[in-house]
Order: sequence, then C-alpha cells, then structure tokens
Amino acid sequence: WSPELSSDLYRIDGWGAPYFTVNSSGDISVRPNGTDTLPHQEIDLLKVVKKASDPINSGGLGLQLPLVVRFPDVLKNRLESLQSAFDYAVQSEGYEAHYQGVYPVKCNQDRFVVEDIVKFGSGFRFGLEAGSKPELLLAMSSLCKGSSEGLLVCNGFKDAEYISLALVARKLQLNTVIVLEQEEELDLVIDISRKMAVQPVIGLRAKLRTKHSGHFGSTSGEKGKFGLTTTQILRVVRKLKESGMLDCLQLLHFHIGSQIPSTELLADGVGEAAQVYSELVRLGAGMNFIDIGGGLGIDYDGTKSSDSDVSVGYGLQDYASTVVQAVRFVCDRKNVKHPVICSESGRAIVSHHSVLIFEAVSSTSTRSQELSSMSLHSFVEKLNDDARADYRNLSAAAIRGEYDTCMLYADQLKQRCVDQFKDGNLDIEQLAAVDAVCDFVSKAIGAS
Repeated sequence: WSPELSSDLYRIDGWGAPYFTVNSSGDISVRPNGTDTLPHQEIDLLKVVKKASDPINSGGLGLQLPLVVRFPDVLKNRLESLQSAFDYAVQSEGYEAHYQGVYPVKCNQDRFVVEDIVKFGSGFRFGLEAGSKPELLLAMSSLCKGSSEGLLVCNGFKDAEYISLALVARKLQLNTVIVLEQEEELDLVIDISRKMAVQPVIGLRAKLRTKHSGHFGSTSGEKGKFGLTTTQILRVVRKLKESGMLDCLQLLHFHIGSQIPSTELLADGVGEAAQVYSELVRLGAGMNFIDIGGGLGIDYDGTKSSDSDVSVGYGLQDYASTVVQAVRFVCDRKNVKHPVICSESGRAIVSHHSVLIFEAVSSTSTRSQELSSMSLHSFVEKLNDDARADYRNLSAAAIRGEYDTCMLYADQLKQRCVDQFKDGNLDIEQLAAVDAVCDFVSKAIGAS
C-alpha cells in the first residue's frame, strides 16, 4: 500500500483540491492557503486530532470526539479566490463596474465564521446577507467592524419589526438594502421609512423563467415560492414613482437555486435578469446593483459532472467569467451602464474550511458461508428451472473465462432466488447460499 493508492481510493484530489491531500505519512494533510501553501505550512490532520484528544496530563487538550476543526486561513483563501476570479473577469472583459460579494449568514451562523468573513473581506467591500430578524441583528453587529461599502442585504419575509430594524441599520450608516420578496412589503417600507425619516435603499427579487431542474432548484422558475412576477415588478415601480421614491429602487436580486450544475444554465439566468435590470433602468429606477444570489457549486465527489446534484461541471473562474460576460452583453446591447455585480455564495465560501471528525466505533465484514460440494448440490436442487439454467450458464461462462458474462448470470441467479424467497419457495439457508455463490464469483474475478 502507499499514500498514492490512498489518494486514488478516496479521490481526495478530486473533491479536496486544493485544500486537502494525502501526505507522505499516508495521513490527510490540510493546505490552508490552497495552491500557495508552502510545504512547512501543511497541517497533518491526524496530529491535530491526537493533540486535541490526548489527556491533559500527556500534553493534550483532553477533548472528546466528535470534533469540528476549523481552518480560518482556508476561509480567507476562499474569499480571496472568489474576489480574484471576479476581478480577473471584470478586467479581461472590459467590464466598467466592480464585484462585491455578500455572505449569507444562514449558511453558517457561527460567530467566529461571520466575524472572520467580515475581517478577511473588508479589504474588498465584502458584506453580509440576512434572511430573518436574528440574522439581521447578527449581521449589523458584525458589519460595524467591516467595510463601510459592504452591503447588508435584507432578504426573507419582512414584517414591520424587520423593516424597522433594517432602517435602523441604515441610520447607523450601514449600507443596507431592503429586498422585496412580496409585493405587500412595499407598503410597509414606504410607511415606516416616512415615519422614521429614513431614505431607504430598495431592491426587489425577480421570479425568473429560468429554472434549475436539479435537487437544489425547487425554489426557482416562475412557479417558485419567492420573488415578484413581471406584473408585480411593474406595479412596484408604479407605486414607487407615485410616492416619489423611484430613485430608492437600486438593486435587482434573483436566485436560480443552490449548486447550479452548469455555466449554460447560469448564463441563461443571468442574461434574463440583466434584461429585467435594463428595463428597470429604462423605467427610471436608480439602479446600481445586480445581485445574482447563490448557486456557486461545490464538487463534493470530484467527478466534475454537470449531471449530478453533488458535483458541478465548472471552476471558480468559469463561474465568474460567465456572470460578467452575460451582464456585459445585455447591458452593452441596451446601452445601459454596467451595474456593480453582487453574489451570495455560501457553501462555496465555508464548505472547505471546517472538518467534522468522529470516532469509528466498529466495523462490519461481509463474510459469506462456506459452500461444500454437498451443500452446493442441495442448493442447486431447490432452484426453479430458470434459476438452475442461470447457474449452468454461470458455470459454463466461468470455464470459458468470460468474466462479464459470469457477473451477468450471477446477478440474474441472485434476483431469481430473491423472487423465490419472497414467494415462499426458498428457505433462508438457500438464500444465504446464493449470496455465497455470488460473492465467490465476484472475488474470483476481482469484481467490486
């Protein structure tokens, strides 16, 4: 055995790159700075666990498993990588505005995570997104120490208390945007902002036609739960204009769904949203931001497949370039000033930075019963005609060395015996015997 074989077996270079690998000792090694990690900066995870779990009198911390081990440097690297990807796309595409992200605190509300993100992201105007009153309070307290330009995006269902709190945040000089998810929220925003004498910045969430059909796309499409239809958007614009507040409408938000599988779907959704944005500019709104929501996927299994719910067929740079290209193309065609691009990446920022470690308390083995020639003869005698034919075909294929055919007949034999057992025509010893036969075949030909 070797570290290389371990790496291949667990596909760690597929799902873990560039933060996890197998070191020369055969242990999982963490590279906190991604590809820029120097050899002496690598962290042996087994040594961390040993130090944490060893008794205090032995120099350890005396902690019990399970443990969550956090790597703040990985968090920092994820933020920098996301910003760098968009900066490169903006520069290479000749885009005339910048990118600034927000972190959706619902993804991980841990105080240390949120505070680290604000600290690491303050240099490039990184903000926070809240979807409830508790999250808004958390975001307000954290962003007081962040960039004054960082956005505080207020999503989710909003009652009078939520809107009042968001307007208090605006009074505190936080760059707060109240995003309308339902049409009736607008009346509350207009009424409360006048009572509090605060000029709000308003966004709206558009319910796009573009739909993410995967497991994580249930809230997308025109029949999705959240957002405003085109008819509702027009009514909101009309009401803001009548109230003399159309200049307050500055942000368009949408969300195709989490774990977007391909850049084709992403480009389609962003392009549609950019059309809506351009129309809002034409109608006189004071638009500045397009918020593309979440969706930046993580390749959990290393397959780089766009047909899987746990993988994606693109990288970070592909994602950023697709977004910038789609927005620029529509805005240039409509002769609209390029908006600031905002995204709400959650899992893509925090997923790599913490590891859950738990103890393996036992293991199971698949030891099959041994078959003597007598028991094998007894087993075959009890089979029905079809199953006996499968057994004869299996034997003949084995003699000829046709291994794929062997497996085919072994699978057929097992299924026929299962059916016989369900019908009450085969006893449990016979069912165990067919398992033993099929396991023997698998081991003999080296099949998994």
